[in-house]
Amino acid sequence: MKQYIVDAFTREVFHGNQAAVCVLDSWPSESLMMSIAFENNFSETAFTVREEDGYRLRWFTPNSEVDLCGHATLATAFVLLNFYEPDAESITFHTMSGGLFVGRRGDHISLDFPAYVCHEVPVTDAMAEALGARPREAYKDRDLLLVYDDERIVREMKPDFEKVAQLDGMGVAVTAPAATHDCTSRFFAPKIAIDEDPVTGSVHCMIAPYWAGRLGKDTISAYQASARGGEMLCELHGDRVVLLGQAALFSTGELTV
Repeated sequence: MKQYIVDAFTREVFHGNQAAVCVLDSWPSESLMMSIAFENNFSETAFTVREEDGYRLRWFTPNSEVDLCGHATLATAFVLLNFYEPDAESITFHTMSGGLFVGRRGDHISLDFPAYVCHEVPVTDAMAEALGARPREAYKDRDLLLVYDDERIVREMKPDFEKVAQLDGMGVAVTAPAATHDCTSRFFAPKIAIDEDPVTGSVHCMIAPYWAGRLGKDTISAYQASARGGEMLCELHGDRVVLLGQAALFSTGELTV
């Protein structure tokens, strides 16, 4: 089984978010895919199989399958466009979240994803205790989004992950306005064995609509302030979000399973 390791949402290796990408002729068992993801111990391992009208794509954390992952989609698109479909300008992925459309745009790859909906929820003491700072606003879709006024709060935050895991949502994103970008963020998902995800494409399908509405603009420059760091542009198109990012190949290998 061929496996690639790609750093996504960055121009260079050792930054951005790592993803393993397994390109397959046919589907292995779900238990084997889970074992590979657990062995890799990255936030995501992606598995893809060619179909008549595109590629089927699935994503696994070290302990579960998820319905949407941005950085592993970018990593998979990077691998396919460079090594399997060098003449293609676009690829369609069939996923648990429906059709995802990726394409080349200069030296970036564009990802066309469904937008999340920001349902405002009350700010609670539990949120403040889990994150160490009380947000000004809170929203929920698949994930919980907590909004702060000060970028330093987001960058210096030291969450209590046991308490974060008790909050609503699959994961918890924190965001604030940024000095060098429209917004900065971090993303914590201890419920799925990821205390902090380095760069998270899917959660920007919620972060970007929030900031687009607040700033009155359709293109958002976003930075995720993890230790590795990563950046992307987010374009709002109705109920879709187009994420623009780059990727760097770290390694290729053969799995002996």
